[in-house]
Amino acid sequence: MSHITTVQNWLAQNNYDIAYVSDWKNVEYFSGFSSDPIERVLALFIFPDKDPFIFAPALEVGSVKKAGWKYPVYGYLDHEDPFALIKGHIEDLGKNPKKWAIEKSNLTVARYEAIKTQFNEAEFVGDLSPLIEREKLIKTPDEIKKLHVAGDWADKAFEAGFAALSTKRTEQQVVAEIEYAMMKAGIMHMSFDTIVQSGANAADPHGAPLKDLIKPNELCLFDLGVVSEGYMSDASRTVAFGKIDDRSKEIYDVCLEAQLAAQDAAKPGITAAELDKVARDVIDKAGYGQYFIHRLGHGIGQSDHEFPSIMEGNDLVLEPGMCFSIEPGIYVPGFSGVRIEDCVHITDTGCDPFTHTSKELRVIELD
Repeated sequence: MSHITTVQNWLAQNNYDIAYVSDWKNVEYFSGFSSDPIERVLALFIFPDKDPFIFAPALEVGSVKKAGWKYPVYGYLDHEDPFALIKGHIEDLGKNPKKWAIEKSNLTVARYEAIKTQFNEAEFVGDLSPLIEREKLIKTPDEIKKLHVAGDWADKAFEAGFAALSTKRTEQQVVAEIEYAMMKAGIMHMSFDTIVQSGANAADPHGAPLKDLIKPNELCLFDLGVVSEGYMSDASRTVAFGKIDDRSKEIYDVCLEAQLAAQDAAKPGITAAELDKVARDVIDKAGYGQYFIHRLGHGIGQSDHEFPSIMEGNDLVLEPGMCFSIEPGIYVPGFSGVRIEDCVHITDTGCDPFTHTSKELRVIELD
């Protein structure tokens, strides 16, 4: 059964008249067509009893067809009112939908109001977001294969980053070396802004690379991923640039123990919350619990952050085909930080990582 058929059946079962897919990544999931429309409207409309259609900027219509979309696609010019045109296409199908299902986690207030202007009896009664999250949760063998390829490229990106470490380069310049190496190899997009943080800057888990020269004898954290065939990788490694002190080594060892314990425990039947606790218990026992300040992991696929969250309070039972990160971290403000991360997919008996760069502490010799 196709993903669109799943939505059509759900609409029929709930007596909804129409589904409006507004998130361009989910349009890609259903259609195979990928493009960030930025401020323009790109939308997929699904009906319980009619063929779906894509509404796109006129400059994208040809690309939608080339992507293999077998249903109608309609375009609009920048000066035209997209929602007035959408109304016309829906009316051409003999429809006047009143009960709408939307992505409540994505649809903007402005576009909500634009629909209401055209369909003044519209009621936004259904939330598509949980349905799509569940549909995307179990990856197919082909999707898992693509995620492995993306993971292989992430491993190559790590090697480029490690080789670029130098006291003569800034964190930002090391990022540039990584991304340039990927582009030369044909990988034109990273999954997210590449992170390289050394010393005290690594204690900020969502910090950015600095213009400061990398100092010797400190830990250096790398967090990166690439886009390959529409699927993403995401992985973190922390290395020693020169000789590090005992406290840094202790933090690294504790984080590694937590990551390996969680990855070993990831298997069908355990809950997301239980898996988070496996890693958190290791870090708590070592006295660093207050410095582990985020969830253990997040889903991965066509986006770098997908459902589910591997965290306390989530009783979702893990099943084969689920793909997510396992990334404990210890961040000591003003001192240093460590994060070690692999994304994995659940197998029948355990889990299989997409990245394979060694997690034993790697010492990069000073230049």
